Amino acid sequence: MIIYNVSVKINPEIQSDWINWMRTHHIPKVLATGCFLKSRLSKLEIQEQDGITYIIQYELLNSDLLNQYMIHYAPALQKEHIDRYANKFIAFRTILDVLEEFYPNERNS
Repeated sequence: MIIYNVSVKINPEIQSDWINWMRTHHIPKVLATGCFLKSRLSKLEIQEQDGITYIIQYELLNSDLLNQYMIHYAPALQKEHIDRYANKFIAFRTILDVLEEFYPNERNS
């Protein structure tokens, strides 16, 4: 399992427009590529004065699907974001390889 993690710090004045656009336009378009299983949008609890940070996590089955996304879809989708919010955000991306998942033991009584 792979997690494609995108952290975006936005200017506070674009917050409501950005969240709406991400929910209704960008994230659905990313998921429509067929490369991802699901996505999660989170807000960083501790904020800095110069912006609000959001994290979008996209889950994939393997790195081949991530490579397919990066080659065929990411450039155009990132360009849309840059064109709409130029100079109003900073983004960086990380790729996580999930080694193992843990769940609470239901037999702990």
